[in-house]
Amino acid sequence: MKQATAKLRHIALSVPDPWKAAEFYEKAFGMTRVGHSDISLGLGVYLSDGTINLALIKYRNDEAAGERGADFVGLHHFGFWVDDAKQACAQAEAAGASWWMGEIPDKDKTVFYEVKYKDPNGVVFDITAHGWDGASKDFKQD
Repeated sequence: MKQATAKLRHIALSVPDPWKAAEFYEKAFGMTRVGHSDISLGLGVYLSDGTINLALIKYRNDEAAGERGADFVGLHHFGFWVDDAKQACAQAEAAGASWWMGEIPDKDKTVFYEVKYKDPNGVVFDITAHGWDGASKDFKQD
């Protein structure tokens, strides 16, 4: 039996203010707000780029948040594959991101790179125009 293939389509971040975090990702990357929740576990705002769902959650208490606790913010990092890395970096900075490390190569356009930023909550994300091994930039339904 052939093993099923999994496709990453959801990333959840623990943040102090889901609405403020949503505004950042909408401004920096043009993500679309697709929903929100107010349940016993916490408050959430949900965004999408059309392929990936990004959940921004403020947990109500440590029990709901699990091992890291309700005050934990983040995931280590995630990445955005873009057409124009310089433009994407500028947009992210204009929306409130702060550069952490990495740079876009000037001469060798084939070398792999990631430019790491921190969003206003300190969550780390990458920007690249070269993608990652095994990733598909454009979603294509089989």
